[in-house]
Amino acid sequence: MRILRRPEVEARIGLSRSTLYKMMSDGDFPRPIRLGKRAVGWRESDIEDWQSNLTLIGK
Repeated sequence: MRILRRPEVEARIGLSRSTLYKMMSDGDFPRPIRLGKRAVGWRESDIEDWQSNLTLIGK
């Protein structure tokens, strides 16, 4: 399992930090996992699944 930090997630999906956090609060984007006291990351598989679902529903 590979963990992606926020800058890499932003680069992969083309959205800003504020958009990511808004989408998370709306339930439209996977939540990160805690890596430390002040560090989070996303499972690469969660991001890939999210991207696949966008393709399936045509967004």
